[in-house]
Amino acid sequence: MTISTIDDINTLIADDMSKLNACIKTRLHSEVALINQIGGHIINSGGKRLRPIIHLLSAKALAYNGSQHVDLSAVIEFIHTATLLHDDVVDNSDLRRGEDTANALWGNAVSVLVGDFLYSRAFEMMVEIDRMQIMSILSKATNTIAEGEVLQLLNCHDPDTSEERYLEVIHSKTAKLFEAASELAAVICDRPSEEQQAMAKYGMHLGCAFQLIDDVLDYTSSAEEMGKNLGDDLAEGKPTLPLIYTMQNGSEEQSKMVREAIETGGLDKIEQIHEAIHQSGAIEYTSKCAKNEAELAIASLAFMPESQYKEALIFLANFSVSRNH
Repeated sequence: MTISTIDDINTLIADDMSKLNACIKTRLHSEVALINQIGGHIINSGGKRLRPIIHLLSAKALAYNGSQHVDLSAVIEFIHTATLLHDDVVDNSDLRRGEDTANALWGNAVSVLVGDFLYSRAFEMMVEIDRMQIMSILSKATNTIAEGEVLQLLNCHDPDTSEERYLEVIHSKTAKLFEAASELAAVICDRPSEEQQAMAKYGMHLGCAFQLIDDVLDYTSSAEEMGKNLGDDLAEGKPTLPLIYTMQNGSEEQSKMVREAIETGGLDKIEQIHEAIHQSGAIEYTSKCAKNEAELAIASLAFMPESQYKEALIFLANFSVSRNH
């Protein structure tokens, strides 16, 4: 089978995905009914499960024959889901994946606490696996994600945020869990350290490419395609790369307009800002940066023998920069 669509990947790892979904359902259970309700709401709300898929594919590409990859995929999904619950509270978001956010439905306090439950359940499962290196990678990843969230808050409403500072945020906030997902596959396969590092680089570069394109899609896609309110980042005063590039390379008038929008978090001139971003070349520049990250991700797989699983990993890197949602 040639891997040419996401459906092909789902077919390739259908058995593992079935086991993953069963594991998530079992380990999500709590005696507190509201936890089941909210956890189920976000876990089952149509997410791509991209991070668990990366781990499953990487493990198979490295000829893993055990069952820990399923448990680790669930751990990764729980950590990711916890960050989403907390993100939506911090950002006061009311829409994710085309559905009402948990905080919009149940309130901020419950959303934060259920996020905490998912974090603690993930660490409970890590302890059961009983490998210090796994716990080290995931605990550091979780800590780095939290640091990335704080860095992003520090950048909010700051139009002088540099491209370097922006990239530091996406390395920490988004790419770190991608990195852990792929690196852990090499760890459970007991591969040499250089291969573990290569897999970590694959995930890190893929995560960066994914986030860069997310920031492009905020100005090129539709709310229906993205499943969120477009312009949310601008409304929150987040200086993403398309905005940073426009301020640095647009006309004086365009730069001033974007600066003011970031400072005030206003959407009054969203149409003019869209136009400025497109005229400045910011979309092309950000897309080029994303493509470079995808190419670096693919290059890191050079050590890996050819297989359908490697082909799927390469497809994901290319898909991350060609998608429209």
